[in-house]
Amino acid sequence: MARHTKLEALNAMHEIGVVPVFYNGDIEKAQNIARACVAGGIRVLEFTNRGDHAWEVFSSLDRFCAAELPDAILGAGSVLDAGTASIYISNGASFIVGPVTNPDVAKVCNRRKVPYIPGCGTASEISAAEELGADIVKIFPGSAVGGPGFVKDVLAPMPWSSIMPTGGVDITEESLRPWFEAGVCAVGMGSRLASSDVVANGDWDTLETRSRDVVALIRRIRGN
Repeated sequence: MARHTKLEALNAMHEIGVVPVFYNGDIEKAQNIARACVAGGIRVLEFTNRGDHAWEVFSSLDRFCAAELPDAILGAGSVLDAGTASIYISNGASFIVGPVTNPDVAKVCNRRKVPYIPGCGTASEISAAEELGADIVKIFPGSAVGGPGFVKDVLAPMPWSSIMPTGGVDITEESLRPWFEAGVCAVGMGSRLASSDVVANGDWDTLETRSRDVVALIRRIRGN
């Protein structure tokens, strides 16, 4: 069962503005990634369903967060079907993210009051996802779909939409400013944040600093 309510998860995404997206089959490394991001002010974390037995690593990570990082809001990404969504929700996921939109996943998440953030690539897909109850939609891959210009064009006739791009989002102001000025509510950020060299070297201080800098940069761009 999720430790955080649907509103807590959604509000934290809006407030912080960035969701780290990561996978690591080594539970100790996954724990250190989570610890560094939370210490840097990013407490919403997306662990992706990428490797064999990924849900088992997630389950251990969720128990770690419950004991050591109680403010962390841990969700599962790369979820394509209802069965996988159910496994992660049963192991504590506070939100579910997918690269595509699946109505059956939406039903599972709605039944358990867990946010579902489905992947979309057109205005029609965004509207259909919202009809299924999605409060935030993920555009993926963000840069290939159309970048900040796509977000701006969609929000013109659909200003109520909350859009979070993933893919093509960097930690620099040159990358982040156009997205937020276009109107995104948050961004998903993968290897640009928890980069392979940082993880391989166990340079968790760099990841913490990088996380803190990204949060501060987003606040500055937003003007708060």
